Amino acid sequence: MAKVSAQLVKQLRDMTGVGMMDAKKALVAVDGDIDAAVDHLRETGVAKAAKKADRIAAEGLAGVYVNGNVGSITEINSETDFVSKNVQFQKLVKDVTEAVAEGNPETVEDVKSLKAGDGTVETEILAAVTKIGEKIELRRFSRVEKTDADAFGAYIHMGGRIAVLVVLEGTTDEDAARDVAMHIAASNPRYVSSDQVSQEEIDHETKILTEQALNEGKPANIVEKMIKGRMNKYLAEISLVDQPFVKDPDQTVGQYIESKGAVVKSFVRFEVGEGIEKREENFAEEVMNQVKK
Repeated sequence: MAKVSAQLVKQLRDMTGVGMMDAKKALVAVDGDIDAAVDHLRETGVAKAAKKADRIAAEGLAGVYVNGNVGSITEINSETDFVSKNVQFQKLVKDVTEAVAEGNPETVEDVKSLKAGDGTVETEILAAVTKIGEKIELRRFSRVEKTDADAFGAYIHMGGRIAVLVVLEGTTDEDAARDVAMHIAASNPRYVSSDQVSQEEIDHETKILTEQALNEGKPANIVEKMIKGRMNKYLAEISLVDQPFVKDPDQTVGQYIESKGAVVKSFVRFEVGEGIEKREENFAEEVMNQVKK
């Protein structure tokens, strides 16, 4: 067994960012060959990532990137919100989001093979898993294109808890587009306008509203009018152009956009962890779990 010096351990730590004990174990395993130790750590990272596959990754960051007529938005998840403050993780989100814009992938698997940082998205995520020690995964992404006559509105809220990318058609006013993106972050519309709502959803909501009205003991002859009014309110709440504009509630978003001579072509809003069932675990238990490892 080769003798592993403290200087060699430090060199490997500086190269890979792993902990001292992990660096020493890797060097011992390969008889002090530092290049082989790097490979060993990567292989160990694969094993660690596999062990973490059943863990819940519902924290993390969303990123947005715009370059000319191309924009991209991503969500990369981790297990705890502490990771969002990690510089390597923040750079990973930035690099992956840029790679999506430049590479035009169709699936998450396509994204993994794109060039990012010193390797590919997949190897960069693996390196982050190895150093940070948590399950990290790319959950979703979107790539958007516009013309020279349109404007992108990009907005990041709470340092990356929410990311929005909107396209306004018919204007190059980026400030107006960003204002709309800020509104979307705050109000969370589901559609641009009510005509995008499916008949299936309308029928489902109508059934619920009908039951509510009948359970309130309302006379049958006024139930229909109540349902119509409540349905209109529901559609206005979920449709971007019908919502009161957060910067000027006296007008709707649609009226604000119209004043700019524009229309909303599309928007994407990612909120970290939405739709993921999160693990219930208090902080004390989490610390004890780490101590036991």
